[in-house]
Amino acid sequence: MTTTDDHPILAKVRKLLALAEDPAATAHEAETYTAKAAQLIADYGIDRALLAATDPGSDPVGDRVLDLDAPYAADKADLLSTVAAHLRCRAVVRTRTTARGKERSAHLFGHASDLERTELLYTSLLLQSATGLARTPVPPTEHAAAFRRSWLAGFRMAVGHRLADTEARAETEAAQRFAAAGRSSGLVLADRSAQVESTMHAAYPRLGTARARSLSGSGAADGWAAGQRADLGGRPVGTTKARHLLG
Repeated sequence: MTTTDDHPILAKVRKLLALAEDPAATAHEAETYTAKAAQLIADYGIDRALLAATDPGSDPVGDRVLDLDAPYAADKADLLSTVAAHLRCRAVVRTRTTARGKERSAHLFGHASDLERTELLYTSLLLQSATGLARTPVPPTEHAAAFRRSWLAGFRMAVGHRLADTEARAETEAAQRFAAAGRSSGLVLADRSAQVESTMHAAYPRLGTARARSLSGSGAADGWAAGQRADLGGRPVGTTKARHLLG
């Protein structure tokens, strides 16, 4: 995983989240710190896009593969795909059958800075969702797996809604900065997205569209509420603890 410790914006993100996670912080203070961290993550993406507009080699298109471990591998794939799409990356979810059963992985495509943002945020959200799900009791009349999948869907939808707002706000505020550099922010970002799409389709020329999964549990509202509270600028964390909690 690419390290982000040397970038000043992400250093600020870490400090803000440390304040938000302080037990002494009030709920209002924690929300304020978290909102600022999320905005800085978006600003980082814009800064790198602006730099790459004049120096394309500074932020090339690349790819990386992330394993999606059971349980709830399909739900993790949905979360990763949502985060990737909002941070200007694309994810191709791959499934293969082995002697141990189905194994899933996600092949991510994007510019280096956006891949960095996506993996950083997804890894943090994976742990946050696992922690929130572990704290949410399953109603006695419901099947545990069905409830948890609907909870994870609600969490993912809330995160996607918030990321859309944050990224759009960053793009709007950056328009003048791009104009000062003689560029249109809309054209620059559209061109970056087109490069990512081209790279993905070159690797997967027969790419299909996944069918929507039906969910029967009643946990979506609780998951949505947890997604509204989630940190959107989280620090890198290992996935072992997240896999344990989701197990």
